[in-house]
Amino acid sequence: MKFSIVIPTFNNLEYLKLCIKSIRKNSLFDHDIIIHNNGDVEPDKSYLERNKCIYSKTNYNAGICEGVNKGAEKASTNYIVYAHDDFYFLPGWDIAWKKEIEKLNHNLFYLSGTMVQNGQVNFDCGENISDFDEDKLLKNNDKIKYFDFQGSTWAPHIVHKETWNKVGGFSEEFFPGTGSDPDLNMKLWNAGVRIFKGVGNCKVYHFGSIVTRKKFKKDKNVITESGSKGGKIFLKKWGFSIKFFTKYYLRGCKTTKFKKIICNKYDGPLKEPNKNLSYYISLLIDKTKRLFISDKIYKNK
Repeated sequence: MKFSIVIPTFNNLEYLKLCIKSIRKNSLFDHDIIIHNNGDVEPDKSYLERNKCIYSKTNYNAGICEGVNKGAEKASTNYIVYAHDDFYFLPGWDIAWKKEIEKLNHNLFYLSGTMVQNGQVNFDCGENISDFDEDKLLKNNDKIKYFDFQGSTWAPHIVHKETWNKVGGFSEEFFPGTGSDPDLNMKLWNAGVRIFKGVGNCKVYHFGSIVTRKKFKKDKNVITESGSKGGKIFLKKWGFSIKFFTKYYLRGCKTTKFKKIICNKYDGPLKEPNKNLSYYISLLIDKTKRLFISDKIYKNK
């Protein structure tokens, strides 16, 4: 079972090379790798050719959403994977997704992986590429365990190409990308998807959005999700907040003030939200906030 793995990148070549290396080294199948370059630094074309990568580029920083959409246009398999360029894919990642997909008799699903370090599981093998201990990570791969969890909204994720095309991929008004994942999930929900499952055995090591942190760390309107420009666009578009959608629809993971991610164990396809008093009070608060958001929020580039 082959996937089309779309990786947008922005002047992050060393991490991109490591990501590509991990896919070629630790995958059971010979997946298509599609690189979309948003930056002004050209990758080593010979390296991409040796690793059978498909390449596309914009002459401007298109952001994650447009970059992934342009990459997905080149997908030739039935499955589109979105990945960050600072992921290291661990052995067994694609087998885990293959097993999940084969259990289903339809294409209405959204599966994600489990992030090791800067994610659900803390297992330190280095905070950056210079001190990354690949041998330590691979030797301990079988010991790094996490359960299947409910309501994931983040990369790496896999969607059937037919479903991806039906909802139009990522919404490009969420430039540079903050808020785009839950927006995609909301569009999938409206298209009938009820399986939003994080797969514990599909593991990636995550260095922690290296370039995004570096480029936007001083811009709180970009980095923080619920209060960000992306969060406001989501609220304006859907009539409720990302936090509301995650809690009442996806029953998804939440991040504590100590940056620990707490997830609910997966217990089957999701149902319509329980519209109790708490639901309506939270909805009323969100709709009140929405009144104060100008349509100018969409002028994002």
